[in-house]
Amino acid sequence: MAVRVAIAERGRPLGSPLSVWLSFRMMPFLAAGLSKLWSYTLRVKRIGFEGVEDLVARDERFILSFWHRRLFMMPLSYPFIRKERGVAILSSDSKDGERSAATWRWFGIHAVRGTASDDGAKALVRMIQAVKQGWDFGITPDGPRGPLMELKPGVTALARKTGAWIVPVTLAFDQQFELKTWDRMVIPMPFSTCTIRYGTPYRIPPKADDQVEGQRLQREMDDLEAWAEEITHG
Repeated sequence: MAVRVAIAERGRPLGSPLSVWLSFRMMPFLAAGLSKLWSYTLRVKRIGFEGVEDLVARDERFILSFWHRRLFMMPLSYPFIRKERGVAILSSDSKDGERSAATWRWFGIHAVRGTASDDGAKALVRMIQAVKQGWDFGITPDGPRGPLMELKPGVTALARKTGAWIVPVTLAFDQQFELKTWDRMVIPMPFSTCTIRYGTPYRIPPKADDQVEGQRLQREMDDLEAWAEEITHG
């Protein structure tokens, strides 16, 4: 019998009913609402979108790979409505992970529970199961705590073991500010232009070397990051 992946529909009861409601219901609702309102002010452009549209048209699974500092408006990169599934992310079993999962749910983004940094093998198995069950995946290969823009091997292993397409992606704002966080998270100014750029989708052969493939993906993501910085700083 097939094993079902634990997709989080809502936060777990961690604490008293009031604290659960505040932390895992109200706060995610407000955070998601503010983010959506913020996104509605942006002028959105897409570059290289045709390749991803073609994958969706052919009902192919794919993995969006992007740096953690570009996470804030990244839901804009997935404007698709799949028949049965959608896009999933990895979210830890911690309280922060519960809060994150509850927030992303408001965007139609579902969470596979696990922590890549603490138990990478178990997290990878759950991600593989999710992709094989029909989910696309969004991954920050330098998350959740860095080092900044240094790729971890999970994304290439996931693609190699599932046959899913890798799509490097970034987004750039013509007006933004940076948070003083480990990832230097970029936040767009309201009413700025958001340009989303997709790399060319590609597959990793089943017997490929993860280190070699990781170096390739690192280069492609570095090139996208340099492009995004050029858009912002000219």
